[in-house]
Amino acid sequence: MEKEMQLAKFETYLRSEEKSESTISKYLHDVGEMLDFMGQAGLSKDLLMQYRGHLSSQCRACTVNGKLSAVNAYLKCMGLEGHKVKFLKVQKRIYIDEKRELTEQDYRRLLETAFRMGKQQLYFLMLVLYGTGIRISELPYVTVEAIHQGKAEIYMKGKYRVIIFPRNLVRQLKEYTRDADIKSGCIFRTKGGRCLDRSNICHSMKKICQEARVEKSKVFPHNFRHLFAKSFYAIEKNLAHLADILGHASIETTRIYVASSLKQYEKVMNRMRIAIDKKGPQNNHSVVSYRHFCKSEMQSPCIL
Repeated sequence: MEKEMQLAKFETYLRSEEKSESTISKYLHDVGEMLDFMGQAGLSKDLLMQYRGHLSSQCRACTVNGKLSAVNAYLKCMGLEGHKVKFLKVQKRIYIDEKRELTEQDYRRLLETAFRMGKQQLYFLMLVLYGTGIRISELPYVTVEAIHQGKAEIYMKGKYRVIIFPRNLVRQLKEYTRDADIKSGCIFRTKGGRCLDRSNICHSMKKICQEARVEKSKVFPHNFRHLFAKSFYAIEKNLAHLADILGHASIETTRIYVASSLKQYEKVMNRMRIAIDKKGPQNNHSVVSYRHFCKSEMQSPCIL
């Protein structure tokens, strides 16, 4: 019972901080796991550091830090800020994990599969996610009224931003809402009339992965936002503008969205001339001759 009371207090605190529903759900889950680990021992800095070590042995560093964010928010709520634990140090990513990178080809295959299988709602949902770069938590703002205005005005966490719908997307969404007899309010909703949430959407997307021949590890809503960012940046190489469109407070966050894949990184590296041509330099005025420079008892290849 004590655990339930603590989580209820934490939930009230998170709502007072105007956290999104998805953040509240995740933080409650992560803190619940931490409280289970602690058992009857109670909270202490030493045990929390042990918990961090436990997480490190089970999860990737970025996942550990996500869970620690929830734990530290809970400690602040409970007046135990002195117990906060430091995040794991993570090397800055210079390229993205290709196993989790959704490509434009993947996106096209998912669209075609949804259309072929008659999954109309999922088809138009993916169009919106890729066509606007919208967050899943902002999806309730995609309403019939917003479509007719050509833009969605979003008020969340004390912030305001505008999402523009491309003209061709507006035309298609108007047709969709008319055919689906959606006259007002949120466009993407359950049969019961509630707006779709992350769980509904993920489940629907994963169901078509096999048919679309796209790895499930690549298919989750936020990846469509990343794909939008990369496609936009490929056309207009303006990181600051892209950060504004995505609603990022820091341009460093935007950099992650447009990171190159390892294959692209390799391609650039392979174009660099890091070995000397075996025929030797064409310049006869070289101070040190090529033959003398490469001479070695081991006959090892000459590289810089």
